[in-house]
Amino acid sequence: MKKTFLTRRNAILSSAGIPWGGLAIFLVLIALFLRLLAPNFFLGILAPLYRAADAVAEGSNYFISGFKNTAELSIRNLQLQEENTALANENKALRQKEKAIAELGGSGIIAGVVARPPESPYDTLVLAVGEKDGVTLGMEAFGAGGVPLGIVSSLSADFSRITLFSAPHVSVNGWVGDNSIPLTLYGAGAGAFSATAPRTANIAVGDTVFLPEPGALPIGKIARIDSDLSLPSVTLHISPALNIFSITWVILRTTGAVFSGVPVCATSTP
Repeated sequence: MKKTFLTRRNAILSSAGIPWGGLAIFLVLIALFLRLLAPNFFLGILAPLYRAADAVAEGSNYFISGFKNTAELSIRNLQLQEENTALANENKALRQKEKAIAELGGSGIIAGVVARPPESPYDTLVLAVGEKDGVTLGMEAFGAGGVPLGIVSSLSADFSRITLFSAPHVSVNGWVGDNSIPLTLYGAGAGAFSATAPRTANIAVGDTVFLPEPGALPIGKIARIDSDLSLPSVTLHISPALNIFSITWVILRTTGAVFSGVPVCATSTP
């Protein structure tokens, strides 16, 4: 009899014997009862969880914003570095221009060379000045020390091209030595010239050659003299006073001189 009683009691207390619907109603009633007696009971239980969630969210936002601020600072640093580089290059260009003005001297249009041999056509220079800067066809270009280089043979609004006196088919009149022996200089390319002179002129290697500009402007020196005893004249080979492959600045002036063999024509592209 005792065994049967215990079996029935366990059956009553077993969860399998309790209907799920009744259990749900029972739990809802307990929750309502607690809500009426202690309105903040559940809030008090969940408050630590809410605070922990808020702390985690705040930390995450701070962590993410840290990455964002770092990226923004990196971008700003790169921008500042580029600006500093641009300013440094601009200052360098201004210092070079000041140095060029001091070396070129005199009045005229200071022009930077943007292309020279071998980038430009042989024995020509391309300058970063044009009609809008006051450049006109036929203006003469001078290098450091007042060395005559050539004339403006074509130009556009922003650029101009200088045909050098040393270009083939160009000839200029000048003289050599302290005795001012007249010469006709013929362009030999690469900044060099050739000329002929009487054997009796006693011209020597190293003599300076000048052009008839205002004052005595050197254009080169006698580098070699070819002589044939059967001829009354000698051939002079003249090296340039300036290296045309390294010229960076020139000054342009109107001299009124006319040189043969220099084609002068306005073009849209120098």
